[in-house]
Amino acid sequence: MAVSAAAAPAAEPLPRSIFKKFLVMLCSLLMSLYVFYCLADRCQTLPGPIIAAGAASEEEEGGGGGYLGGSAELPPWQAAAARRKRLLQRLKQRRRRQEAAPGEEVPAGGGGSRAGGSGGGGGSAAGTPGTLTLLLGEGSKRLPQAIIIGVKKGGTRALLEFLRVHPDVRAVGAEPHFFDRNYERGLAWYRDLMPRTLEGQITMEKTPSYFVTKEAPARISSMSKGTKLIVVVRDPVTRAISDYTQTLSKKPDIPTFESLTFKNRTTGLIDTSWSAIQIGIYAKHLENWLLYFPIGQILFVSGERLISDPAGELGRVQDFLGLKRIITDKHFYFNKTKGFPCLKKAEGSSKPHCLGKTKGRTHPDIDQEVVQRLRDFYRPFNMKFYQMTGQDFGWD
Repeated sequence: MAVSAAAAPAAEPLPRSIFKKFLVMLCSLLMSLYVFYCLADRCQTLPGPIIAAGAASEEEEGGGGGYLGGSAELPPWQAAAARRKRLLQRLKQRRRRQEAAPGEEVPAGGGGSRAGGSGGGGGSAAGTPGTLTLLLGEGSKRLPQAIIIGVKKGGTRALLEFLRVHPDVRAVGAEPHFFDRNYERGLAWYRDLMPRTLEGQITMEKTPSYFVTKEAPARISSMSKGTKLIVVVRDPVTRAISDYTQTLSKKPDIPTFESLTFKNRTTGLIDTSWSAIQIGIYAKHLENWLLYFPIGQILFVSGERLISDPAGELGRVQDFLGLKRIITDKHFYFNKTKGFPCLKKAEGSSKPHCLGKTKGRTHPDIDQEVVQRLRDFYRPFNMKFYQMTGQDFGWD
């Protein structure tokens, strides 16, 4: 029995080094599973954080995040859908309350994100839907219901930037040039350039060369006879000098303004083939548009009043587009250096914004005799334009 007991010794415990290796492998496996689970869960719930970030100010104003909560017990993908639905319902309710309160106004910075579709706004509820439209893929791309069709160097960029403050205006930033240069690409291509819009928002674009393009009226009418048209006009003499100044900045070696103005300086014959002169014959171009659109469907904005009274001109534009008058005096300040009004809060920003350095260039000195001859040349065309539009722009 003693020999048998010696032949069968008791089992020895595992060495400590093997036990440590086993423990490390087990921990590594558990960590890998945890990381994989977190990544999978994040992919499924990605819209949730985006919505919550975009609606932070909504939660603060609403007294808590109830409309984003309540979905923790649901599967991640259902929770995201529930949050999105609750958020959009909340935004629609807030819009209805604003429409029911005629005296309430939306700050300029808040409307920017909806108007331009480029990043976050100033944090107001009215500015949130446009940003969420892009993030959540809501809304749809529509052909424009309103187009700024002219004129070059009249103030079209300023008007568009001012309008983009409005929460119910969404506009393309770059000029599409569809109806003059890219028409063969088709309406589907044109629509795809447009920003997404929610119900009640207006899609806009601006291409100043449309006004002087012979084919543009028929093409726009073919797209939609109900399209609203906006033309920003300016003293044709000042506009021509501004046009020349822009060209001069790009091509310093071009001939002088005086030599380009006349076919023959001695006889005083104006060269109407020069685009800087030709664009300012507004009555001639308007006749082409009136073949396809009634005069009441075209709004003529004064480029001069857009500088001296931007809120007043923007009021007319908002009325024309059927929008609530949200853009008012409080949105502007006058920049003495540039010589025109700027926004206190630009689209998508809480900071003041003026148009770039390409706007407000100093005009070269022009021979006053040439300026007077141009005024004499344009006078009969201006008088006809006043009669056609029913407005006296005071250029003479």
